[in-house]
Amino acid sequence: MPGSTKAMAALTVVVLVVVTAYTVTIGSDGWLWFGWVLLGLLTLGMSVAARRT
Repeated sequence: MPGSTKAMAALTVVVLVVVTAYTVTIGSDGWLWFGWVLLGLLTLGMSVAARRT
């Protein structure tokens, strides 16, 4: 996995922790989860593309 893909995966995990903490302390926000899902899909796509090259 290239460095940029690893960095994107790490960012995705960090954002998941932040969104989860926000949800636990303040309450659920659908837009935060929607954004995290998009980030996760983007990370997955980058990972698949990196493996094909």
